[in-house]
Amino acid sequence: MSISKNQIIPLQIESLSNDGSGIGHYCGEAVFVPSSVPGDSIQVRIVKDCKRYAFGIVESILEPSPDRLAPDCAAAAPCGGCCFRHIVYTAEVAAKGQFVQDAFTRIGAFSLKVLPCLPSPQTERYRNKAQYPVGRDANGRICAGFYAGRTHRIVPCADCLLQPQIFSDITTFLCHTFDALGIEPYDETTGSGMIRHIFLRTGIHTGELMVCLVAAVPELPRTQELVQNLCARFPAITTILLNVNAQRTNVILGRENHTLFGPGYIADTMCGVPIRLGPLSFYQVNTPAAEQLYGIAAEYAALRPEDRLLDLYCGMGTIGLSMASRCAQLVGVEVIPEAVDAAKMNAQAMGSAISAKCRFLCADAGTAARQLCEEGLAPDVVVLDPPRKGCDETTLNAVLQMAPRRIVMVSCYPATAARDCRYLADRGYTLRRVQPADMFPRTKHVETVVLMSKAEGK
Repeated sequence: MSISKNQIIPLQIESLSNDGSGIGHYCGEAVFVPSSVPGDSIQVRIVKDCKRYAFGIVESILEPSPDRLAPDCAAAAPCGGCCFRHIVYTAEVAAKGQFVQDAFTRIGAFSLKVLPCLPSPQTERYRNKAQYPVGRDANGRICAGFYAGRTHRIVPCADCLLQPQIFSDITTFLCHTFDALGIEPYDETTGSGMIRHIFLRTGIHTGELMVCLVAAVPELPRTQELVQNLCARFPAITTILLNVNAQRTNVILGRENHTLFGPGYIADTMCGVPIRLGPLSFYQVNTPAAEQLYGIAAEYAALRPEDRLLDLYCGMGTIGLSMASRCAQLVGVEVIPEAVDAAKMNAQAMGSAISAKCRFLCADAGTAARQLCEEGLAPDVVVLDPPRKGCDETTLNAVLQMAPRRIVMVSCYPATAARDCRYLADRGYTLRRVQPADMFPRTKHVETVVLMSKAEGK
């Protein structure tokens, strides 16, 4: 007996895949079903059969899992961002821990037991940043929301439960204001119109708010009126910018910014490090969870006062600077020039005692690591915070040549973390601890902090 498209089958959901789909088995095939929960007994309609595995959708729920939650967001299913909104949070955290364990067991071939996943301090309203595409709804009204999965079709969302309430209030107000002032949304098909996205940021510790309007044109009609209305309605707004992106591209932000109100940035702190945030700054979107994560990284680094710390893929320098008071020297490496400039300013804002021991280089991590190695830099601890694709071999080989006492990796993708740790383990380092941490509740993403040390170390 085989599975065929449009066939309706009974299915018991056994586990979750790392993209948030439930997994069950039928006739020897794994069947992946979005919006299902381990423990569900369901009827599934097959939408695609790949012979060894298949994809289906929930046709009906025969018996719900005890871990299933009633929907609390009408946009969740079409938006697709909150793939775990229908699951109790304890089950979500356990599943994310298992994703990391599976990666380190299957990809990394490690036998080490991964530590239980740390929950986020907040599960709702935790994001400090949002980017809303702007368009028109089915009735022709200007709206903002989120793109449905794998499309550029806007799903209107009056209030995303991952964002602060004020983000929704500002977005709704702006859509009405665009309509009143004759500011047309951008049309990707024709290339006509003006407003592409509404980009919002807030400082969790300062309460400062940034509004950045992403437009296809360098000027908007009645700009001063728009700014005045926005500031009068929302006094917490401390800066408003116009970001110009005239390119026909999927990239949200352009490189050109015009400050319409305020200093053009907002301030916040992360682990005590003062931060300036512009629209192009990379910054963790869940501040309390990031501070928890960086605290673990500092614990794993176990710095001594005489140590030299190398922070690769350092961004604005937040991780390294949060540890700078504990070491003798900090070298940070980042490929984005704006981030390097921000890291230098952040170091200066921490005072001369900190800034004097910091050096930040603008270069690819692999190139810089090799250059530093040739200079004879011998860091005692290396922190790696790579993008989703992980580290390249040039970077890893340079780190190995430097032979630090400890390597601390902060990873946003367990598969590449496990792969890179295996590369290091095969060349003399021992995997000591793997700590998953949930930075993005209700989504499929999970962060991981890893400690490796020389085989003879502790």
